Amino acid sequence: MATAAPRFSDKTIRFLRALKRNNRREWFNAHRDDYAQHVRQPMTAMVERLADDFRSFAPELVASPRLSMYRIYRDTRFSDNKTPYKTHVAAVFPTRGLQKHEGAGLYFHISPDEVWVGGGMYSPQPAQLYAVREHIAANVRALRGIVESPAFRRHVGQLEGEKLTRVPRGFSKDHEAAEFLKHRHFIAGAEFPPALAVSPAFYATLLSVFRHVIPLSRFLNTPLLGQ
Repeated sequence: MATAAPRFSDKTIRFLRALKRNNRREWFNAHRDDYAQHVRQPMTAMVERLADDFRSFAPELVASPRLSMYRIYRDTRFSDNKTPYKTHVAAVFPTRGLQKHEGAGLYFHISPDEVWVGGGMYSPQPAQLYAVREHIAANVRALRGIVESPAFRRHVGQLEGEKLTRVPRGFSKDHEAAEFLKHRHFIAGAEFPPALAVSPAFYATLLSVFRHVIPLSRFLNTPLLGQ
């Protein structure tokens, strides 16, 4: 008998909304049990189920509660915003052989305002970014085959992320991959209303988007893994 797909509950969204209104340590400490039951536990179940399902289409990804789940606590040391807690819950799935925040992987978050599902590569180090750009320049048709495919456009949209205004130094401004080479971040994903998180369709939607983003992740990681 198949087990029910994991999802969040109305109480998850209610907790995150209340935290957004009451982002104080005193309030959080008084509602710590609600956080554990309605936010952390379902996220843990989600990550553990993804660890099983990734084996069938993305075995290179790491999915474990300890490594994938982000802490609820904000790092306020260098921020003017001193509120102590994040008002969303998120998980990241990096690629084995690369550091957690290096290379490309998958990611999703749930907030009072949205559900976002996708992945890609965010803010790579200069050496990694140059290697990826060289890979794009030499394999632009393969990249186009991923991000311009009808299925990618339908389920994900288009390749996004911060871009330079000009083609970076070392590449011709007339290169056929010029628009891709301008990217500093390579992000692809889909945004949904927060109600999706509590819907029976949530987990299937999560898997569907991930299946369409993982080819982009693999393409971006190829030069970093020496493939």
